[in-house]
Amino acid sequence: MRILLTGANGYIGTRLSPILQAAGHEVFCLVRDKRRLKEESDHDLDTRNVIVGDLLDEKSLANIPKDIDAAYYLVHSMGNAYTDFRELEELSANNFINAIEKTYCQQIIYLTGIVNDDELSEHLKSRLSVENILKSSIIPNTCLRAAIIIGSGSASFEIIRDLTEKLPIMIAPKWLRTRCQPIAIRDVLSYLEGVLGNEKALNQTFDIGGPDILTYKEMLLGYAKVRKLKRYIFTIPVLTPRLSSYWLNIVTSVNYNIASSLVESMRNEVICSNDNIKQVVPKDCFTYTQALELAFAKIEQNSTVSSWRDALNKGYLNTNFMDQVKVPQNGTLSYKVKRPFQRNTKEVLTNIWSIGGKRGWYYLDWLWGLRGFIDQLVGGVGTRRGRRVGDNIYAGDALDFWRVLLADKNNKRLLLYAEMRLPGEAWLEFKIIERDGYKFLSQIATFRPNGLWGRIYWWMMWPFHLFIFNGMAKNIIQYQNN
Repeated sequence: MRILLTGANGYIGTRLSPILQAAGHEVFCLVRDKRRLKEESDHDLDTRNVIVGDLLDEKSLANIPKDIDAAYYLVHSMGNAYTDFRELEELSANNFINAIEKTYCQQIIYLTGIVNDDELSEHLKSRLSVENILKSSIIPNTCLRAAIIIGSGSASFEIIRDLTEKLPIMIAPKWLRTRCQPIAIRDVLSYLEGVLGNEKALNQTFDIGGPDILTYKEMLLGYAKVRKLKRYIFTIPVLTPRLSSYWLNIVTSVNYNIASSLVESMRNEVICSNDNIKQVVPKDCFTYTQALELAFAKIEQNSTVSSWRDALNKGYLNTNFMDQVKVPQNGTLSYKVKRPFQRNTKEVLTNIWSIGGKRGWYYLDWLWGLRGFIDQLVGGVGTRRGRRVGDNIYAGDALDFWRVLLADKNNKRLLLYAEMRLPGEAWLEFKIIERDGYKFLSQIATFRPNGLWGRIYWWMMWPFHLFIFNGMAKNIIQYQNN
């Protein structure tokens, strides 16, 4: 079959694409920027099968092939900073329908959340609205409604992980008593593949979940049991959704927008109202404990395929961030460090490519951590997102509170763009220059201030730049990877 995959760079799409290809299907990935497709073999696509288009711009969807057989709609903006995300989601869904109805598509497959309550959160209302738009199409559709998805890299898993690992005693809000039906990411992918081209699934809506029905408190304690940790949780009624969102933003790796959406949704029970999917795709799902163990197996093998962090923090509308691989010169302020070295170039390059995450920033990590903590307090991403393991970095990756714009090992250049909250825009560039028998590490911090406050901020930070960036460049050259 010829399949259109939207959300190809997302948590689900990145994992689903190789599964569909392995099954012999021809997959067309719709992306806003083809440079964000991972460079690993997970997306081993013919470049002709990468379609550049933005679901918010209907005209850009004209290149979708007419002779596709099925289409997956895996797009949502839970982490979007844009306040009217429901309006964006509805616009995307309508544009998608208008474009897909001009093709020979015979099935639309959509993954959403379980919506069985009468009073829904704004996030779940938006999901239901998109579902209704897709169902209004003349093309047969299949809707899969899932609860909490457990897998390495999922936002839900990372929240459970952060809370349980960091807090031996938790004073928690009453929504921890809400029940849900978690499902392993492997089961979600099996269902997404199983309904493809399945006549029994056409024009049907299925709730999908694992065999366990648990409260969020039981999920946290279940995680603790798997990790052999003693944890104590006390629920109190005074923690409001807003306070809970701020608490998750500070303690866990998710940003405030995702935390707010999740907390608001956690007042709704997300339990399967039927098990009709078992008649269409017969299978035994993993238990919650098994899903956790599978997630840790992936983490320990350094083989997490995708993560919620892959989503752009700057918002759903920011599609051209990778066009800034050339750092602006006009109206900017910069601090440059140029340090000669004699060490093997490959070793220094490996140190550059290993920056951030557990490795840290090579000099005064506590100051970087403090800057990240302050960013969290004002609703920014902080340094909680970390980075992919090892010394692999690809354009589009999250790296603490930076976004990778360019990772060019051939030209020995790494360019980062700040996603922390700032009164302006910031870039951090590392480059190894080899000329006339000499080798230099060039390190440039560039800032484009937004008004007077932006300039005040830069000059307030200037004293710190003097020793932080010099110390960082020195240690990048000297660091020995044991």
